[in-house]
Amino acid sequence: MTIFPSYIDQQGIARTIHPGVRLRQLLTKGTPAKIMGAHDGLSARIAADAGFDALWASGLCMSSALGVRDSDEASWTDLLAVASRIVEATPVPVLVDGDTGYGNFNTARRFARHAERLGAAGICLEDKVFPKMNSFVGNDHKLASVPEFCGKLRACRESLRDPSFVVVARTEALIAGLDLSEALHRAEAYRQAGADAIFIHSRKTTVDEIAAFMREWSDRLPVVIAPTTYYRTPQQTYEDMGIGGVIWANQSMRAAVTAMREACRLMYAKGPTALEDTIAPLAEVFKLLEYDQLAKDEERYQL
Repeated sequence: MTIFPSYIDQQGIARTIHPGVRLRQLLTKGTPAKIMGAHDGLSARIAADAGFDALWASGLCMSSALGVRDSDEASWTDLLAVASRIVEATPVPVLVDGDTGYGNFNTARRFARHAERLGAAGICLEDKVFPKMNSFVGNDHKLASVPEFCGKLRACRESLRDPSFVVVARTEALIAGLDLSEALHRAEAYRQAGADAIFIHSRKTTVDEIAAFMREWSDRLPVVIAPTTYYRTPQQTYEDMGIGGVIWANQSMRAAVTAMREACRLMYAKGPTALEDTIAPLAEVFKLLEYDQLAKDEERYQL
């Protein structure tokens, strides 16, 4: 069970700061929250140790770590099992990628309730049809109707016990080749359906589409983005635009692929002597996983 931060109230009582509350605070603090993608407990610990404000339990990255494609090949129970490890590994708030909700309003709300129970700060649902394909693969990205997706959002919101749990609505209108007016229309409908934040997605190499959206959207709800393709944009630009959170959705997983591939090639070709000086020592792994705390706990409890 993850131990969440707490504070002492005016009556001197310790109160838990729910993860949804913390995520809401991050998205409205005036500077963009730095949110790192994670695909397992280890990547979650590394990102938190680096100082990231929150984590994105990425559907692409978790699916890739499971050895399958980001096209709903992994079941939602598969992905929530991984997400639970990410939540458990660190007290940093975790936003879970819920893809399309894995079907209709009923599967979406069941996903939301399970994510809430495992201690996530919130979920993000996107307005594609099920099964979906990753936004950066191909050009045939069909969207659900606005009424259908709004029904999913309402079902999720009304099924949750914790009112602070965050429901992010992600519109893929720009990914599907639709215009700005359609993206704005969908975002406003999702706001009215109970979304707590809007994720506007683009795969252009510049930030122009996002900037145009933000000029029209103003501050109706916090906005999150994932600059996978327009990563060259200066960070200050996002703050100037009023972005609530920037998700670096897949860089950690991609870095791991590069590192593991090179390590395997070196090991196969030259053996461990060619590799040992370039990889983390076991002591670093033990420190990251707090082995020293386990030793202290043994002294305390194992009498």
